[in-house]
Amino acid sequence: MECSFGGVVRKKCYPLLFSLPEMQTILGAGGVIGNGLASALPRYTDQIRLVSRNPQRINPGDEIFPADLTNIGHTIKAVKGSEVAYLTAGFTYNTEVWQKTWPLVMENVLEACKVHDVKLVFFDNMYCYGRAAGPINENQKMNPCSQKGEVRARIAEQMLTEIEKGNLQGIIVRSADFYGPGADNSLAYKMVFQKLIHGKKASWVCHDNFKHASTFTPDAVEATALLGNTPTVWNQIWHLPTDSQALTGKEFIQLTAELMNAPPGYSLLKPWMLKMVSPFNADARELLEMTYQYECDYILDSSKFEEKFYRPTGYQEGLKNTVNSLRSPAREPVEA
Repeated sequence: MECSFGGVVRKKCYPLLFSLPEMQTILGAGGVIGNGLASALPRYTDQIRLVSRNPQRINPGDEIFPADLTNIGHTIKAVKGSEVAYLTAGFTYNTEVWQKTWPLVMENVLEACKVHDVKLVFFDNMYCYGRAAGPINENQKMNPCSQKGEVRARIAEQMLTEIEKGNLQGIIVRSADFYGPGADNSLAYKMVFQKLIHGKKASWVCHDNFKHASTFTPDAVEATALLGNTPTVWNQIWHLPTDSQALTGKEFIQLTAELMNAPPGYSLLKPWMLKMVSPFNADARELLEMTYQYECDYILDSSKFEEKFYRPTGYQEGLKNTVNSLRSPAREPVEA
């Protein structure tokens, strides 16, 4: 059976064969992950609830549920009647916001899922691992070396503790940095795609000669939906499918420029440069502590997922798909 998501055709899909499950709820609907997940879930259920401060329907039959996840009462009501909840919320990329908001939201979501006996899928990133030598798999211990990483480790530990106590069925899915159609808030979009499409030089962080894993967003959301609907994968950590043949910064920019018929020139944002402008530039200030990811090969190992399900989209295909999405007549690129 073939299916297509995000312009990528899969040879196999994994819909439920006998009966559709009950409500599946996306906590933090909106954005490239929440919207993508809403597009992927109809293969598994015809009952999808979108929860955020101002949710917008993706599918005609979606249930809209405005709520504030920092409010425990809202959160408990939001997951009521659900079989599975997906926590895909994203907050302003600001350390102080994360420190204040993420532990509270995770606490509320965990309590809500326990009250209503709802299974939880948490969409996470790699920040909790910190500096790690070699490809990073699910057995890697959390050892954050940034304030944002400390937040991610703390909330992951909150969830893992409830799973270990038997209070919750859950999955933590982890992705590398994003690239793909609609991923306009990703670093790759801001540094590479957005610049090149406006005829400007691309940029990269620190060094251009180290390999840096990037997860294609259609792969990420399709795999998240699949895991949330597979009975044998619960109470584990899963790395989302990410091409193991990671590109260096130079290779990523050159391949993208070639696909866009753009000059492949680029500049490197050194830590001292970010530090110099950080008092006046919030993006530079928040990026500064994350530069460790670009000071060595930074590889996500998703072989556990690949051995059970399927291989990820390769960079050549993923970048081509992303570039084509930027050329869509319906899309108006944000000014660089």
